Amino acid sequence: MNQKTFSFVVCVIFFLVALGHVLRLALGWHVAVNMWTVPMWLSWVAFPIAGFLAFEGFRLSRRT
Repeated sequence: MNQKTFSFVVCVIFFLVALGHVLRLALGWHVAVNMWTVPMWLSWVAFPIAGFLAFEGFRLSRRT
């Protein structure tokens, strides 16, 4: 796998993660991990981080 393909795959994965956090915030989905309810504020933090990583992966795949 070359760097361009890897960067694009990373872009798609992080985009799907960011989309999942946006949908969770918009639709009010509750997530439980091993009997622990994940707070909604965690999606507010994770969404911009995943979005930024998706953007950087896309930018890198276009440049390489």
